[in-house]
Amino acid sequence: VVTRDDVEESLKAVFQFVKDKEQLLQDLRSKIEETEKKISEEQRERDYWLEYKNVGSEIHAERISSLEKDIVEVKSELERTKEHYREALKVVREENQKLFDKHMKLLSEEALKKAVGYLDKDCRREIEENQWLREEVKIYRKEERDLKASVQLLEEENTTLVAKLIDIKLKYLQ
Repeated sequence: VVTRDDVEESLKAVFQFVKDKEQLLQDLRSKIEETEKKISEEQRERDYWLEYKNVGSEIHAERISSLEKDIVEVKSELERTKEHYREALKVVREENQKLFDKHMKLLSEEALKKAVGYLDKDCRREIEENQWLREEVKIYRKEERDLKASVQLLEEENTTLVAKLIDIKLKYLQ
């Protein structure tokens, strides 16, 4: 039996979990912004060195190519990190949605139980009879599907046997 307090505690835990995940996502976003700032700084430095290279300095050409490689590596790392965080966010959202759906189902079941508790004895008996009838309908439908499948198999077998019988009669007539 799940009490209202249990459901409320569970909901509070879920909401705290969601809040913690959102804080984590905010922290991750700030890290991404820092990385983007670093990329822009590296880009400015790269531009400076490219201008220096174009002016005529061959001495620092190796440094420029190294910085360009670093920029490419940082960009690829940023893309991988972004993709990782995007996937993590997606997973967290799915988990949160599942938990929320589960708790909503528990709440609706609890509400239904309370509502049934306020009904009179005849109404409760009628609800129980309806539930029993639903179960009986499910069983009947399953048996009906099974019987239809059996009938179909028998019809196919009979068709095959009749075809063989006709072939045999034709063979004897010739």
